[in-house]
Amino acid sequence: MDRIDPLPPSMRWAEHLARDRRRSVHTVRAYQASAERLTAFLVGHWGERVDRTTLARVTAADLRAYLAQRRDAGLGNASAARELSAVRGFLSWANAAAEQPRLRGPRVKTGVPRPISPAEVMALAEEVADDAAEPWIAARDWAVLLLLYGAGLRIGEALALTGAVLPLGETIRVMGKRAKTRVVPLLPQVREAIEAYAAQTPWPIARAEPLFRGAKGGPLSPVMIRRSVRMARARLGLGDRTTPHALRHSFATHLLGRGADLRALQELLGHASLSSTQVYTQVDAAHLMDVYRNAHPRA
Repeated sequence: MDRIDPLPPSMRWAEHLARDRRRSVHTVRAYQASAERLTAFLVGHWGERVDRTTLARVTAADLRAYLAQRRDAGLGNASAARELSAVRGFLSWANAAAEQPRLRGPRVKTGVPRPISPAEVMALAEEVADDAAEPWIAARDWAVLLLLYGAGLRIGEALALTGAVLPLGETIRVMGKRAKTRVVPLLPQVREAIEAYAAQTPWPIARAEPLFRGAKGGPLSPVMIRRSVRMARARLGLGDRTTPHALRHSFATHLLGRGADLRALQELLGHASLSSTQVYTQVDAAHLMDVYRNAHPRA
């Protein structure tokens, strides 16, 4: 006869987060509360007791019903994205062998950039930073992702920045494709994120050395950022097209939707041809109306 665990799954998960994942007290408390809300919902939804075994039965339809209930209670877009991240992590822990239910966004025609909503951008950045091994690495990843979304940089451009950009002003000079240099405005939130990283990194930042460093002090590889984003999007239930480059797409799409001039946007993105910038005008208008419910950028 199987022994019944006297503690609810949400408490066991909280223990796992604190002991094995070394998450902060604040994170553990917030994630445990999300797990408790999901469990309480499932008890009423299914009409039966919920334990770690039965959690393997949760489907995408169950998650949609849960999020619908949370939205009826006044949950906003950003909070909904964070809630989904927390409950997916809980379900993944409950049955790591089971394939997790995925909630996909609307389809977009091939060839048209797929923007991410501001809520999804911030949930993704928070998830990546929260999973970092050290506080300074969390600050580094947060700063890199905000550069991609808040300044429209390519990942290679962001990681090519050197200590020469410090101290930061209202703009930075970026070396783009074909060695073409452009000046990009720095929003206050992006500037603060970079400064917070620079204050925490254990490695000296020399003018000729890379600004963003790896865990052992070498130049930060784009592979590490892509891997962190890939793992975070899986926990959040976001699609495979949610990549670091998609943050640049979101920067362009959101600015264009708020009335940015195509020529000005071309300069910001460093496109050699205006036709490369014009592709953003093809993004479905209905989707744009959805992503603009929140101001850009959400930082």
